Amino acid sequence: MRPDLEIIQQWIEPGSRVLDLGCGDGSLLSYLNSAKNVSSIGLEIDASNIEKCIASGVNVIEQNMDDGLSNFQSNSFDTVLLAQTLQALSKPHDLLDEMLRVGTYGIVTFPNFGNWKSRLDLALKGRMPVSKFMPHQWYETPNIHFCTVTDFDALCNESKIRILTRTVVDSRHKGSWAMKAWPNFLGEIAIYHIARK
Repeated sequence: MRPDLEIIQQWIEPGSRVLDLGCGDGSLLSYLNSAKNVSSIGLEIDASNIEKCIASGVNVIEQNMDDGLSNFQSNSFDTVLLAQTLQALSKPHDLLDEMLRVGTYGIVTFPNFGNWKSRLDLALKGRMPVSKFMPHQWYETPNIHFCTVTDFDALCNESKIRILTRTVVDSRHKGSWAMKAWPNFLGEIAIYHIARK
C-alpha cells in the first residue's frame, strides 16, 4: 500500500461505508474490505485500473468525477476519499462540496505546490518543478490546479469545511516537528481529514 494510504486508513472506522474517488487499482479498498470489513465503492476512469479492481473483487464504477456525484444520495457514505486527485479536477471546489454531501467525512490528499523545493526551482531555474512527487513536465502533467496547504486551508474556511486533522509529510511520507510548524513551506504532501461545519 502507498504510504499516504497507510496514513489515511487509520481514519476509517471498521464496518463503515466508504466511497473512493479515483480509486486507482483498488488496492486501498481491497485492504479496507479485508482488514476493516467496510462496505465500499470505487470510482475510476482508467480502463486498466477498472480491470484490476474487478480482478481483486473491488466494487467499481466507471465515472468521470468532473461530472459530479449526482448518482449518489446525500449521506450515503461515512467517508469519501480523494487521494492525489484534487489537483487534476476541473472544479475541485465543487467536488469537495459533493464529497461532503454524500459522505459524513472526507479525506483529501494532494501535492503541496508551496513546498520550498518547488519555490527554489522556480526562483533559481525559472521553470516548473519536476521531482519525485511531481514527476511530470508542465506540458504533460495531469495536474491542472496547483494548490498549496495555505490555499486549501483558505478554501475550507470559505466553503465552511471543518478541518479535523491536517498532516503534512515529505515524499517518503515522513513528518517532523518542523513540518508541523511550517506545513506550507516544508510539507511535500498534504493529507486532510475534513467534515462539514
